[in-house]
Amino acid sequence: MPRQTPLSDIRNIGIIAHVDAGKTTTTERILYYTGRKHTIIDVHETKDLKTSTTTDYMEQEQKRGITIQSAAVSTFWREKKINVIDTPGHVDFTIEVNRSLRVLDGAVVVFDGVAGVEPQSETNWRLADNYNVPRICYVNKMDRSGANFQRCVGMIKTRLNARPVCIQVPLGSEDNFRGMVDLVEMKAYVWFSDDKDAKWEVWEITDDLAAKLNLTVKEDLDNIASIPALRAELVDTALEQDDAAMEVYLETGEEPSADVLRACLRKGTITSAFTPVLCGSSYKNKGVCQVLDAVVDLLPAPTDVEAIKTVDEDGNPNGERLSSDDAPFSALAFKVLNDTYGSMTFVRVYSGVLTKGMSILNSTRGKREKIGRMVEMYAKDANPIEEARAGDIIALVSLQETETGDTLCDATAPVILERMRFPDPVISVSVEPKTKGEQEKFSIALGKMVRADPSLRLETDRETGQTILRGMGELHLEVTLDRMRTEFNVEGNMGKPQVAYREAITKPIEYTYTHKKQTGGSGQFAEVKIVFEPRERGEGFEFLDETVGGTVPREYVPSVKKGLEMQKEDGVLAGYPTVDFRARLVDGKYHDVDSNALTFEIAAKACFREALPKAGPILLEPVMKVEIVTPDDYLGDVIGDVNRRRGTVLGQLERGSNIAVEANVPLNEMFGYIGQLRGMTSGRASYTMEFSHYEPVPRNVTDEIVAGRNNKA
Repeated sequence: MPRQTPLSDIRNIGIIAHVDAGKTTTTERILYYTGRKHTIIDVHETKDLKTSTTTDYMEQEQKRGITIQSAAVSTFWREKKINVIDTPGHVDFTIEVNRSLRVLDGAVVVFDGVAGVEPQSETNWRLADNYNVPRICYVNKMDRSGANFQRCVGMIKTRLNARPVCIQVPLGSEDNFRGMVDLVEMKAYVWFSDDKDAKWEVWEITDDLAAKLNLTVKEDLDNIASIPALRAELVDTALEQDDAAMEVYLETGEEPSADVLRACLRKGTITSAFTPVLCGSSYKNKGVCQVLDAVVDLLPAPTDVEAIKTVDEDGNPNGERLSSDDAPFSALAFKVLNDTYGSMTFVRVYSGVLTKGMSILNSTRGKREKIGRMVEMYAKDANPIEEARAGDIIALVSLQETETGDTLCDATAPVILERMRFPDPVISVSVEPKTKGEQEKFSIALGKMVRADPSLRLETDRETGQTILRGMGELHLEVTLDRMRTEFNVEGNMGKPQVAYREAITKPIEYTYTHKKQTGGSGQFAEVKIVFEPRERGEGFEFLDETVGGTVPREYVPSVKKGLEMQKEDGVLAGYPTVDFRARLVDGKYHDVDSNALTFEIAAKACFREALPKAGPILLEPVMKVEIVTPDDYLGDVIGDVNRRRGTVLGQLERGSNIAVEANVPLNEMFGYIGQLRGMTSGRASYTMEFSHYEPVPRNVTDEIVAGRNNKA
């Protein structure tokens, strides 16, 4: 079957933002204006579970009014195919943004016109930087009380270290938001109705524009007054991308055409030299079509971005794979989903052609997969297809061996595509089925949830035998159990949240341990001398073999490393994993008969257990970056409460009529915080938090934690 849409006419984009900035509302409007659906469902209409937006179709999303898992939809605009992934904005579900950005070519970053750049906006922006994803910014909710376009642009510059370039300026704000000025075309787009089918009028930019629209607020008048300066900045910045066009402009003084400007803006956006900024109000149906135009005009096709890097088995870059139908097949599995269709594996095809019935290689695991059912997803609906080509985002049904991050490829031209990076969990709970008879069903369902979400971890507590589920936050774990109820018809109970503490050492120690055992026949013997040294926070564990002269035979050195890697998961202070240290094997002894791999593994474990108590062990706790948005009246109470929670206030920012307090607070002090915050502020404050770093626990708190672990044991 020939290609239906040229590769240069495909746009793979994500809608990313902080929670409540309007991603799902914007996606609903995109689908309406591109003709993919004929009604609009607003997020606030879904709480009764009788209806849902296209991309927030899960019961958990409808109840909470937030996006929990990313959903893919495809549509067309100006004969270009746009694959859109609507992503969550809540910090607990950052994994969904992470894996979506890994396979997307561009993104629309949505900002609340009142709040501006919020904490999750920063997190998502950093993820997009990590994956070199070109972006355009959309300042949404310009109709809300307190909306301020220029303040939002300033925050994009200062908080994200970005280079925003305004290609639109709003006409009015709040109840008087009328539309925007297009600085490329130098035309005004004006609406006189909020109806979804209302047409905008195109006006010339004249001196009496503000008077004709009855704009009297100072900020609105300042926006209109800034049009000449912003247009000049746009022209200068765009023409930096084209020396010939810049030369003509400097010699003749004639302004470049709109087409020349768009070509320059496209080049600069794709190379991330700058980020275009648009504005609008998705809820009031103003500006979404202009965002679609910008997606088509400015964001890249698969052929415009760098070729996907390939790596060796250790993750080191060793080449690239061009995005082309003619190259051998390669694709990256970026998500596994369990639903009514069974196990579905979402893949981004980077090169070649995949057809139904093909046998392909999972090069990450060295396993073969047979392609049965292939579908193109439209949120929860699956439309069967016969083939997929470079640039497509599709789902494969019932793959047996493939997990998130795996590479699928042609067995005759194997490659491993650049992997994703997943965050470590910071919180854990014990989980168990509600009824004893459902233990097996519960375990199977839990295993499938963990397989689908790489930010979840599952383990068994060696002391109590309990099943421990680790995740990114209380909401993350709560939603996981709730989804097991709706997707697998099995209910579970969740224990009290536990913090994922870590242990570290503060001073070096050299220690020699001799393992000797004689029990008739051949005995056991191994001696190791290891130097344990602290490393910088976040550097992890490092093992070095510095033995000389064969004091420890080469074949036994990996056993020493293995023993240390196993034992470091059970720290000497309170049984938490030990991190950020170096172990140097400097000497040892062996016996020709009594030494083997197992004896050296045992010796390494014992050396760790006996040496580390003498190396100044300390406990580390996860510290969260918290942002609390509160009315000014309650500011003192909020800051006082942060201090009582062992928090450190980092600063304060204006957020419309509210104040945003930024602080670092230990995760252990944040459980159940939302209820206390609402009580303290009459329900008017809210907060968000994300993992920041690990830092040492105060001695008195450490003693409590160690005593608690000992009592439990």
